[in-house]
Amino acid sequence: MNYNKIRKMDISNGPGVRVSVFFQGCAFHCKNCFNKETWDFEAGNSFGDEQIEEIIKLAEPGHISGLSILGGEPMHPKNIENTTKLVKRFKKSYPNKTIWAWSGFLFDDYLKDKEVVNYLDVLVDGQFVDELRDPRLKWRGSANQRVINVPESLKKKEIILYCD
Repeated sequence: MNYNKIRKMDISNGPGVRVSVFFQGCAFHCKNCFNKETWDFEAGNSFGDEQIEEIIKLAEPGHISGLSILGGEPMHPKNIENTTKLVKRFKKSYPNKTIWAWSGFLFDDYLKDKEVVNYLDVLVDGQFVDELRDPRLKWRGSANQRVINVPESLKKKEIILYCD
């Protein structure tokens, strides 16, 4: 699995100052995607234990609110194993910091039964749809995408939207 970039201080992908990881590889190829450079699964840099430990170290300062995971597509079958490994390690180190993830896969169709969701606080799900693009939306690019409170959704066995 590969990653495109790691941002050590990101203020646009979730609340507060966050560490963000952009994974490499996406099969959706949404029209007018803002991250086309992340589509190729073979591009970017190799992602493994060394990068996980780098992310853990970057998130240590108190002013870091959490981790954001984007892409590409971090939940693609080629990426989900290392995404899960990262979020498990992050929650073990920082149980009080939040993990946000973006995925074109829908929570209720594909992700609800995946181990990865047990570590997520918020999931923005759904593919970007250019015809539904709205720059006024918070944390998402198009009106079809949902910002989901994952722990509450798992507990209640229905989609509970995140309210901030």
